[in-house]
Amino acid sequence: MTDPNVRPDGPQTEADSVVLDAKGLRALAHPVRVQLVGLLRKYGPSTATRLAERLGVNSGTASYHLRQLGAAGFVEEDTERGNARERWWRTVHRTTWFNDPELAEREPEAALAYQQSIAALYTLRTQQTLSGLQTMPRAWRNTFDMSDWALRLTPEETAALYRELAEVIARYRRDAPETAASAPEGAERVAVITQILPELDAPAGPSLPSGSQKEEGGPTP
Repeated sequence: MTDPNVRPDGPQTEADSVVLDAKGLRALAHPVRVQLVGLLRKYGPSTATRLAERLGVNSGTASYHLRQLGAAGFVEEDTERGNARERWWRTVHRTTWFNDPELAEREPEAALAYQQSIAALYTLRTQQTLSGLQTMPRAWRNTFDMSDWALRLTPEETAALYRELAEVIARYRRDAPETAASAPEGAERVAVITQILPELDAPAGPSLPSGSQKEEGGPTP
């Protein structure tokens, strides 16, 4: 995963990951900062001006938030690229984990703001893919999928489901700007976004006949 992420307890984080503490959570509790970190991880080092153009904000806003991210340790100045007139920034970590329930209880407003920013970012990325779907080559268009399945699980089973999904994803090639050139011919960036959404207020419906399976929102053709 190359964008900021929220996860339940699961496998050990990678060496290039950061686990949010209170300071980091408060620093990322702003949608522009979440997007800035994501863009630097996706495309590599950049300037405030270029990042501002991608986000549709002014360069002063981007510069301010980059400085705040730098103070919190999420980004740093790329001195090999910068000069007296133009500062370049790069990300410090490849992934961000937020997996501390006690921290979320201590910092409820920051936790909610961060999670809402992540949800909005995922929605934006889905809409961007949908907007370009019809112009994609057929081979890639046929891989697009939006599905959901309704399950009835215990908390322990739900945590096990997450771990199994994470283990499957970990078997595949990670994407990063510096490794893109070594990927096989025809490889492109593919975003896998998982959402496990407890619905505790959902009433229990009648049992299905033995052997049948209920599926909601099957794979998109």
